[in-house]
Amino acid sequence: MTQEQALTWTLTVKETVYYSAELQLPKSMPKSEKRERADKTIREMGLQNSMNTRIGGWGIKGLSGGQKRRLSICVELLTHPKFLLLDEPVSGLDSASSFYVMSRIVKLTQQYQMTVITAIHQPSSQVFGLFNNLCLLSLGKTLYFGPTFAANQFFVANGFPCPELQSPADHYLMTINSDFDEDTDIGNDPNEVIHLLAEAYKSSEVYMDTQREIATLCTQLIEGRGGLQASFITQCMVLSARSFKNMYRDLGYYWLRLGIYIALGFALGTLFYEIGFEFDSISARVSMILFVSSFLTILAVGGFPSFVEETKVFQCERLNGHYGVGSYVISHAISSTPYLLLISLIPGAIAYSFIGLQREPGQFIYFELVVLMAMLLVECQMMIVAAIVPNLLMGIISGAGVQGLMILGAGFFRLPNHLPHIFWKYPMYYISFHRYALEGLYKNEFEGLKFPAYPGGLPTVDGETLLKSVLHVEMGYSKWIDLAIMFGMVVAYRIMFFCIIKTKENVGPIIRDFMSSYTFRN
Repeated sequence: MTQEQALTWTLTVKETVYYSAELQLPKSMPKSEKRERADKTIREMGLQNSMNTRIGGWGIKGLSGGQKRRLSICVELLTHPKFLLLDEPVSGLDSASSFYVMSRIVKLTQQYQMTVITAIHQPSSQVFGLFNNLCLLSLGKTLYFGPTFAANQFFVANGFPCPELQSPADHYLMTINSDFDEDTDIGNDPNEVIHLLAEAYKSSEVYMDTQREIATLCTQLIEGRGGLQASFITQCMVLSARSFKNMYRDLGYYWLRLGIYIALGFALGTLFYEIGFEFDSISARVSMILFVSSFLTILAVGGFPSFVEETKVFQCERLNGHYGVGSYVISHAISSTPYLLLISLIPGAIAYSFIGLQREPGQFIYFELVVLMAMLLVECQMMIVAAIVPNLLMGIISGAGVQGLMILGAGFFRLPNHLPHIFWKYPMYYISFHRYALEGLYKNEFEGLKFPAYPGGLPTVDGETLLKSVLHVEMGYSKWIDLAIMFGMVVAYRIMFFCIIKTKENVGPIIRDFMSSYTFRN
């Protein structure tokens, strides 16, 4: 359990533990037994009175800090693991709450025969007394590692006895603290104290006993979790259901975007109301199509904060082996598509009916499909950015920058035949999905229509001629090929998202080890 709580804030306590039980517990275990174990674990951590309380976040009141920490521990206790690593589980809690949380963990440790390793700062005397063993670290050195009860004797033997009526934990931390240049209350330079204790520990009997115990443990076979518990299909189904519920409850994920898109649909429809087929309608159609395919879809960048929150939950659960990367990528695609379809359909239908574009059902369906593909592509791009740049502000700026470059290279602001070959023509023009959205919508609207060659003239110029000579649209393939290319890019982006996550998992630790060793040497 990491120090930062990574929980889906829209879910309740019961939903969080139930979904986690479905993901972690063996597929051979009946669903009723999974629910029973989940309920038992909730009771063991004292959360039975908050089962139907949402976790809370983003200004919505929910669980307290201590309850969130207990819930995080609860999720990891479902499988009764052999090892449990807790990073500051009582940080931010008062002494009573800290003791309550740690005493619960001690009872469960004895019940399930677990080994718990906890990083803890400034524990109270009661909490400190719950630990069997103590490891003191400072400046990258081990100053003591052995039984808790023997630590006081070790400090006395080296000239640092604990004063009466003072907590041993406070005394140890004050003695080895190296964050301040001033001398400590004991009147010694902290660096000298740390060096003295480190050397004394290496020559102590406690050190010898610990080394012998470690050597014995290294010869034993340590049984792990044995890989993922739930099947791939189960992972996809559970994650899809959880993600769908999160998207439904989080107003900022899609509902706010839907409201804004509906307003823009009315705005676009009233601006280009009953566009007609006169000479001026040519430029109006081109401008409207550009807005729909480019500027309308770029608003999906607003969903980036929700992507970041979901990515944090995934990284935490993935770190503990709850499910695989493939199931996460597929489940997100399944759960988000209905909402994107809704966002594309309603505003698109409003704008299409107001503007008075071609009335054939086939043209309208194609228009909606192109908008949906554009929405899916922007969504995929934002997820890729969230995987690479998890910082909120930097991610929004990076995502908007990528979208801006692709819009510039789509062939509208500079016609395709006039684009500079370096970078803009190759490769930007060919990798920009806005290019295929523009081409598809151009063909969908202009093919089959005739327009006057000048204001007030007769409709003598057909749409195909305008597409080839004025807009420089490639007419060697149909509009359905443009749509198919966009769908292929959706699949390619999902695969890219999967590869980026796997690469970060494999390369990230190597880079961190290199940077830490480089920093240590310097």
